[in-house]
Amino acid sequence: MADIAGTLSTSQEARLRESIGRQTLLTTLGIEIGSLAAGRVVLEMPFREDLCQQNGFVHAGAITTLADSACGYAAMSLQPVDRDILTVEFKVNLMSPAVGQRFLATATVVRSGRTLTVCTAEVTSDTNGGGPIALMQATLMALPSA
Repeated sequence: MADIAGTLSTSQEARLRESIGRQTLLTTLGIEIGSLAAGRVVLEMPFREDLCQQNGFVHAGAITTLADSACGYAAMSLQPVDRDILTVEFKVNLMSPAVGQRFLATATVVRSGRTLTVCTAEVTSDTNGGGPIALMQATLMALPSA
């Protein structure tokens, strides 16, 4: 897979930041921007006890939301400003319990098309030795902005 990450224009970066800021679920989960590039987005989420499941691991729903959002914004970074992105489908492999103080989802565009974009995301934490907690493959659809 070729690394297509590049520099975003000022207007594209502002567009992504504004859209992320409007995502109330991301705000609720404490998700913040790690880095933004054309075709590559890193989102971060801090550990919070209220995001855990019954065994004390961060819930798979929170980890999946982190990865899905990173994929969505990686896809959006390569679309024209008059296009928005919606997730069509994704698959997640949960590879190890989500433990740590900070979780990172790094999403990269595999193929960007006029309508469909395919992305991958890897979720890691600050305490899992760099190994993946989760891997996602997502298909996203571009549509006219509302």
